[in-house]
Amino acid sequence: MKFTKMHGIGNDYVYVNGFAETIRNPEETARLVSDRHFGIGSDGLILIKPSEKADFEMDMYNADGSRGAMCGNGIRCVAKYVYDYGLTDKTRISVDTRSGVKYLDLTVENHRVTQVKVNMGNPVFEPKKIPVLSEKDRVINESIQAADREWKITVLSMGNPHGVIFTEDVDTLDLEKIGPKFERHPWFPDRINTEFIRVLDDRTIQMRVWERGSGETMACGTGACAAAVASALNGYTGPEVRVRLLGGDLDIFWDREENQVYMTGPATTVFEGEIYLEGEEEHV
Repeated sequence: MKFTKMHGIGNDYVYVNGFAETIRNPEETARLVSDRHFGIGSDGLILIKPSEKADFEMDMYNADGSRGAMCGNGIRCVAKYVYDYGLTDKTRISVDTRSGVKYLDLTVENHRVTQVKVNMGNPVFEPKKIPVLSEKDRVINESIQAADREWKITVLSMGNPHGVIFTEDVDTLDLEKIGPKFERHPWFPDRINTEFIRVLDDRTIQMRVWERGSGETMACGTGACAAAVASALNGYTGPEVRVRLLGGDLDIFWDREENQVYMTGPATTVFEGEIYLEGEEEHV
């Protein structure tokens, strides 16, 4: 399998050109390539495919082989891939995902994409659509018991479910212990991504994230969007916020009038390669 390793501020995936390659078992392939000892090493696998609804389709799989609906850092890399590798010459493209069609604006320098702005769509607060088990209309700053203590959580979807928690001790949290307690908490029938946020000022927040199916990652684009929306909802920030993650910064703007969230950040190509998949008839 020919692949390209890419990352959006440290949130790294293995990308495969689905116009030229067919991956027969993407779930198992995702587990194989994501392994940082026996595989390539990544947070998952992303297949770039033809689409009847948009310019391209992003088909993503987490490190554990589960299929993902949307990845903000991943979709920026899709935009860079299709432009840099000549699959399009447009600087505004559409990408179909399991959470709908997203629209992306590409910044190009020296014939290469350096930054991508993504319309991530509208935040979803209705518990049944996230999903979260709650009788309330919204889960905003609600108490939850997890990892032997009480937390305050705000829950929403940005194409996949997120629980946002504000805390001062972001740097010292043991996410390997705490993260799974939220991911598989009974409130969340489809598991959840959890963002732990420290508010630095009314335009800047710090974030660590535990992603369902992947564990702690360097960054999460949909999580950064969810964190920015939750920060504004809880009165900590305005609608524009810079999110500082382990791998770098993302700029998020929640247009409350249109109820659309916009994310801007970089995309980086690391290397290209080829890996043999046992059971495949050929190097694909």
